[in-house]
Amino acid sequence: MEIGTLREDDVKSGLPATTSTERLELLDDDEHILSVKFIGGDHRLMNYLSTISVHPEVIEGGPGSMVIESFVVDVSQGSSKDETCYFVEALIKCNLASLADVSEGLAVQGETAEPIDWCEKLTWESYIRQGWS
Repeated sequence: MEIGTLREDDVKSGLPATTSTERLELLDDDEHILSVKFIGGDHRLMNYLSTISVHPEVIEGGPGSMVIESFVVDVSQGSSKDETCYFVEALIKCNLASLADVSEGLAVQGETAEPIDWCEKLTWESYIRQGWS
C-alpha cells in the first residue's frame, strides 16, 4: 500500500452519507500512524483529514495501547459547526469500533490471549487492507 492510494468506501455509520472517496496520506507502521483525507463522496465533510496514532500504554498492569484520532475539517455550506462535529464524532466512534474489532479478531485467531499491545501487533495494512486499490 502506497501513499496516494485511493479507496471507495461504503459509509456504514448510519449517518446521512453512503459513500466516501479517501486517499491515503501517511502510513507508518514503525511509528503507528495512519492519515487519510476525504476527497469525495456524498457526505458534507469538506477538506477532512484524519490522523490515527497508537501509543503503548499500561492498562491494569499489562500491555495495552492508547489510540488517538485527530482531525481537521471545514464546515461546509449548508451545515453548522455543531452538525459537522456531530458527524465527525460519530465517524471517529466507528473508526475506534473497527480497530476494536480487528484487535478482537487477532485474539480469536489465537494470535494473542493477552490484552493486545497494538504497538507490537498492529500493522496498518491489517486494519485497512480491504477496499484500497
